[in-house]
Amino acid sequence: MRKRTTHTTGTRRGPRALAAATAACAAAVLVLAGCGSSDDGSKDSAAEGPAASVEPQKKGGVVLDRPFEKPDLTLTDTKGEEYDLIEKTKGKPVLLYFGYTHCPDVCPLTMSNIAVAKSKLPKDEQKKLQVVFVTSDPERDTPKELGRWLRAQDPSFTGLTGDFDTIQAGARGLGINIDPAYKKKNGDIVSTHGAQVVAFSPKDDKAHVLYTEGNTSPEILEKELPKIIKGQNP
Repeated sequence: MRKRTTHTTGTRRGPRALAAATAACAAAVLVLAGCGSSDDGSKDSAAEGPAASVEPQKKGGVVLDRPFEKPDLTLTDTKGEEYDLIEKTKGKPVLLYFGYTHCPDVCPLTMSNIAVAKSKLPKDEQKKLQVVFVTSDPERDTPKELGRWLRAQDPSFTGLTGDFDTIQAGARGLGINIDPAYKKKNGDIVSTHGAQVVAFSPKDDKAHVLYTEGNTSPEILEKELPKIIKGQNP
């Protein structure tokens, strides 16, 4: 069995007050990044994030002090076949996102932004980049539903579904919180999940960069993805 590494929220302490303040801001951004949406568009937020660099960040990817191990997830892809995340994406640049197809806002926007940015890359870089969408609502997101939804974004994107507890454990290993979907009295179904996009390097298969909600515009991603693909930090 592969060892899954779990990280706790924290920041590296610097010798100056400015560094401490910057660290606090970075941690706050990561904790607050998330969305929980019902079909009427209401939201909650709940997600714990990893340690981030205290160095001032441009509006874009956050470089992690402690890289994350890739989660040991074996789930079902949109063809109904078993998909071992570690084996299938070994040595490849990967963007990993947890969300659900019935999300009214953040999920479709994030995936659309990735698709647009990817489409503007050179063809050889497009072929190298692996984008994996893991559902946080597996009860409704069947392989067929995931496939239909992702084809509207980019047919090359990989969609995964499976046992919720397995998915939740994989997300938590990356500091991302997801909760089981539940139905409200009025019939709306609420699914809460972190909105982070985690970028894994092809050099060591670890996540060195994380994108939070609001920092995944096509312009930002188009500029930074070439470095991610090469195994560099943006």
